Amino acid sequence: MQLHGTSRINEKGHLEIGSCDAVELVNRFGSPLYVMDEALIRERMRRYVKAFQSTNLPFQVAYASKAFSTLAMCRVVAEEGLHLDVVSDGELFTALQAGFPPDHIYFHGNNKTPQELEMGLEVGIGRFVVDNFVEMRLLNELARQKGKTVRVLLRTTPGVEAHTHNYIQTGQEDSKFGFDLVSGQVLEAVNSALQSDHLALEGFHCHIGSQIFEVDGFRMAIKKLSDFARECEETTGFVTRILNLGGGFGIRYNGDDSPLPVEQYVEAIAEAVRSGFADAEQLPEIWVEPGRSIVGEAGTTLYTVGTIKEIPGVRKYISVDGGMNDNPRTALYQASYEALLANRAPAPPEETVSVAGKLCETGDMLIWDIDLPKVKSGDILAVSCTGAYNYSMANNYNRVRRPAVVFVREGKAELVVRRETLEDLTRNDRLPERMLAAEPFRSS
Repeated sequence: MQLHGTSRINEKGHLEIGSCDAVELVNRFGSPLYVMDEALIRERMRRYVKAFQSTNLPFQVAYASKAFSTLAMCRVVAEEGLHLDVVSDGELFTALQAGFPPDHIYFHGNNKTPQELEMGLEVGIGRFVVDNFVEMRLLNELARQKGKTVRVLLRTTPGVEAHTHNYIQTGQEDSKFGFDLVSGQVLEAVNSALQSDHLALEGFHCHIGSQIFEVDGFRMAIKKLSDFARECEETTGFVTRILNLGGGFGIRYNGDDSPLPVEQYVEAIAEAVRSGFADAEQLPEIWVEPGRSIVGEAGTTLYTVGTIKEIPGVRKYISVDGGMNDNPRTALYQASYEALLANRAPAPPEETVSVAGKLCETGDMLIWDIDLPKVKSGDILAVSCTGAYNYSMANNYNRVRRPAVVFVREGKAELVVRRETLEDLTRNDRLPERMLAAEPFRSS
């Protein structure tokens, strides 16, 4: 397993993250346990800012909170001076509870409810990224009722298919997101926005996909949008002030992944914007929304090995105390991970095993066919690069409790999300009156 950030193997032969011993973390907080390397998170944020500063172009970096959203994470984003992208009232509420400045928040989503739009209007978020005509009309009407003018970007689908998993491609023409560029929907949306009394159009947004390892897709999207921006200015007079290229920058999950350095992505984007808008009086402000590339490699999930099953000549399974409830990505995307035994990290590999979860699904697998030392019940398995879309997609299938989350930094481990209790699982359950009045069980 490749070590990331502050991770190392200590003198006890244990995995250490943020100068905290992984075995001691499990002893203290239990398992499964999400461990987030705070120093690495902050370093990734600063790299994006520094890379854009070197281009001498106007920019804004916003963290995509869908990747991993907690009060502590929102506070880190604020402390580092980034903006925040939310896609639900829950993410917005979390940010507000953390004290995040509303005017540095903008709201995404293909089906924002009236209640979510009203919430954003009431707290005064910075911008809405308008996804469709229904939303545009509704937002304009709600803003009219509140006597406000709302700054908006239009989400576009530029017809660029990034080289990634089908489920996480979002920039192609056939997508649930945004106004289609090829068919002329975007121009129609521009005209509608300009005619809306309570919407102030500022520019365009696109997001071509996730886990992208090349820059050609970004270049192509910028070329299409800059060509459109020129046409749009000629036909409507609207000048593009903001160009939001979304996120999607890839990370290394295993040896087959070859992500580019942050600086290379940023340099390619800046060059493409300069080229595409060379004739413009002023270049638009470049926005990006990294999420996975900020928190993905900073996360490690610690599990305790339980049962072990060997099928001679077929496969050896080791089962851990978590599974697709705390990491559904293997089941969803056929995601691949690296891992090591945190309590015997230097031990050489001796066998090939597959890591199964404890849930009642054949597909509840975390890792297929990984080489590890001879695994024993009670070993601590550390799975790397679980910072993005693990906690955020965790669930209670089989009524399994969601794990705790700790931030580690300079030898200090701080609980930022407590482990759910059994009582939490029934906290929202209600029994109808007729059941309360009846005898709970009848003898046969």
